[in-house]
Amino acid sequence: MEEPSIHGSIGDINSAETTRNYIIPRKKRICLVGATCNDPALNAAAQQFKVSVLKSETGTEYVEDTTYYTYFVLKQFEGSEYYTLCKTPHRILGSTALLQLAEKKESLPSIKRPMFTQAMIGTVVVFSGFRAREDELRKLANMVLIMGGSIRKEMGIKVTHLIANHCSGDKYRYADTFGLPIMSVEWVIALWNAKDDVSSYADNEELIATYKLKPFYGAKVCFSGFPEEEKKHMCEVLEQQGGESTEINDPNCTHVVVDESNVNVLPNLVSVSAFIVKTGWFWTSVQNEAAADEKEYLFEHYLETVLSPTASSRRNSQQVVASNVTLPKHPYWLGVPLSKILQNGADSPASVSGSFLDCTASPDKQLLDGIPEVEAVDTENLQKVRENLSKRHQVFLELVETEANYVGILNTIMMLFKLPLENLVGKSGKELLNSTEVKIIFGNFPPIYDVHKQLLEALRCSAANWTEDISIGKIFLKYEPDLVKAYPPYVNFFENTKQMLEECDQNKPRFHAFLKNCQTIPECGRQSLKELLIKPIQRLPSINLLLSDILKRTDKSNPDYSALEASISCIKKVMTYINEDKRKTERQLAIFDIFNEIDNCPPHLVSSHRSFISKCDVMEVTEGLSGRGDHLVLFLFTDTLEICKKRSKAFNSLKSPNTINGLQSSKLNQGKPYKHIKMLSLSAIRKVVDIRESEGYHKLFALVVRGTQELKEKFFSFIITDEEINKTSYLQTLCRQMALAVRVADADTLLIRYDSHQLEVGTGDVASGTLKKTIKSLFHNFYLEYMDPYVFLLNSMCETTLHVPLPFASRTRARVGRAFSFNKTPSKLNRAMSTIMSPFGSTQSLPPTNQQIAQMRLGSCNNINELDNGGSSSPNKDDVLVAPMSDQPTRKALSMASLRRL
Repeated sequence: MEEPSIHGSIGDINSAETTRNYIIPRKKRICLVGATCNDPALNAAAQQFKVSVLKSETGTEYVEDTTYYTYFVLKQFEGSEYYTLCKTPHRILGSTALLQLAEKKESLPSIKRPMFTQAMIGTVVVFSGFRAREDELRKLANMVLIMGGSIRKEMGIKVTHLIANHCSGDKYRYADTFGLPIMSVEWVIALWNAKDDVSSYADNEELIATYKLKPFYGAKVCFSGFPEEEKKHMCEVLEQQGGESTEINDPNCTHVVVDESNVNVLPNLVSVSAFIVKTGWFWTSVQNEAAADEKEYLFEHYLETVLSPTASSRRNSQQVVASNVTLPKHPYWLGVPLSKILQNGADSPASVSGSFLDCTASPDKQLLDGIPEVEAVDTENLQKVRENLSKRHQVFLELVETEANYVGILNTIMMLFKLPLENLVGKSGKELLNSTEVKIIFGNFPPIYDVHKQLLEALRCSAANWTEDISIGKIFLKYEPDLVKAYPPYVNFFENTKQMLEECDQNKPRFHAFLKNCQTIPECGRQSLKELLIKPIQRLPSINLLLSDILKRTDKSNPDYSALEASISCIKKVMTYINEDKRKTERQLAIFDIFNEIDNCPPHLVSSHRSFISKCDVMEVTEGLSGRGDHLVLFLFTDTLEICKKRSKAFNSLKSPNTINGLQSSKLNQGKPYKHIKMLSLSAIRKVVDIRESEGYHKLFALVVRGTQELKEKFFSFIITDEEINKTSYLQTLCRQMALAVRVADADTLLIRYDSHQLEVGTGDVASGTLKKTIKSLFHNFYLEYMDPYVFLLNSMCETTLHVPLPFASRTRARVGRAFSFNKTPSKLNRAMSTIMSPFGSTQSLPPTNQQIAQMRLGSCNNINELDNGGSSSPNKDDVLVAPMSDQPTRKALSMASLRRL
């Protein structure tokens, strides 16, 4: 806004409007002045009002014509033409105002003062804190009026906004009390800078949130008595909320915030006008986004009402001290440091003062009538009374006291945290957490609160009617079903609760202030909500210990003895159920995390009947999954094995058979660390092969797989690369899950073990990179010995009767060669090799090296040129039986019965 556009104060503007009195007729017309004449949008907007539309360079020729009520439309509110028109009885509109009126289809306004935009139409503001800044006030007031707003001197029911320059004063208190937005000067300036924008309005919620006055704007605050870490944190929050930190000797200090738990005397101040307030003032101000009333948090009043015994005695001199007197809510009365009390915890059975909560009043924590502890604020008298009670009675009273403390904690969570947060849900400008966040944090809490209120009532009833043969155990047996229903959901999802609480605490400053403010309330005992929410998880073990202690002090002839044993067993059962259910829930929830980390993961991996068991990093040794030497991850579930490729930073894109090029791999990756390879049902795994450890053979195992619709077994071998995984334990776990999947009683039958010396291959083969050749030989030996008894029997007959060994294993090792090395064979070379192994070729004319390859015939054919014995199936001594390329023996040796057995 240019300086010439500022004219006079608010009073000057109002007086200028009434200097000349004219009788204005009802006829109206619009005059486009200067640059507005050539604007098509303004011309179209002017036509919508169905009045005469004139055009003029200055508009002065129409000033004296009083037969019409002329609306002059200008692009800028500045210059000699503008000031000349301001002195006439006609109306002046800005280009933005005309467009806004046309868009809303409203009639031409009867407002007398110039209006460039309707950004603040309907807005009534009051200024506060500008007493020494009169020039700035005049500029701001002129902006408000030109944008269609109104100004009042004092607060009233018609006022919509307060524009303040400090976080104090009567007007500030009024606005805070009645919930009026307290805005900064930047709000008006931002609206003025956007005066050409037809969509800019003062009531925009985002704009109000951005330019709301910070709660400590203009305040200089000193913190006293806080730990260094907490003081540093509060100074950071202060600066974020518009304040400035200072020291106590600063004469310009406006507020001194005192930690009332550590300070019990008024600090000496240099500034006589500074407020000395409690911690709650600071955090309440942050939570409400407005400085709280200092009078409600004065530290001086706190000292008078809480820490002064004489003041308390004078105030209560006319009251009779009852047996159920409530102790003052401050650590001063505890007689011991607060830190020691909080270390014991609310569930400590040591004494009634095991927790700071014992000394605080709460709606559900009335002291018991008729119980000796009720009469004893004096600990010495309490000790004498307890010495006269039986050991069983003493421990029972400790159980009642700790249960009362526990219910007090639950009540604190409910009344101070849960209900206030729920009441604020959906309230614009006041909501701290949305409904989903509140449900995640507190959704599983009410059932625990309800069952323990009932349990406490039953225990108090027994305490009031105590006899040595009263049944304590039956009380807990009665509430066993309720405990089983209430605790598992809370314990299972406690990690989610804690995570949501931490996220909201870090990302929502107002909620963080709410938690801090509640922490200063005596009922919380200086404990955070996170510390209070963990109490239910600790309670059942505490009850179990106390019941066991009561059992030790109960005679076996007492009728309650068997009931106590049953109740202890009941509590242990609940804890066991909770632990098992928690592990099950965690494993089920882990499926979602795994699913989100795997690219192209099958959707049916996520299933309600499936749970995650373990994860193992491996390297593939054979072909068939991803590629020889590729790093894979095996996710074991209760009924399936998810095999994924582990992506490195380079993605190993050129190794993957499912990837055309590196760019495609990057596109598919989408930031996920794993790529789906195969989802293998555990019922499809026929055997697990464990290769015993030896030199050159470490953490090596294999899987023999055949699906329900497959006639051929597949052989996958791996090396465990995860150093923390014990191979034996992992394979046993895998076999147990396989046994459960296929309903086999003995899981050991699914595990086959081999020694490395059975392979007749030295460690040099491993060192030279031909481990695949070793595994291939192992598979043929394993297949002949375990997977097809018919072939095994034939082998034995040949060796014992005909003295002709069946040479599958030994010949295979010699013929595999580098075809099974770790170097990949290109697909073109594979096709070339298939022509060499043609059934119509002759091996006599080939070089010695190719003769070996030619002998590796396909399992489905023979060499026609070598069928010179008339198709006789009887082997001669000089004949050489060669193994086919297939992993299976020849079709003649493989029986259908053995296939069905597999």
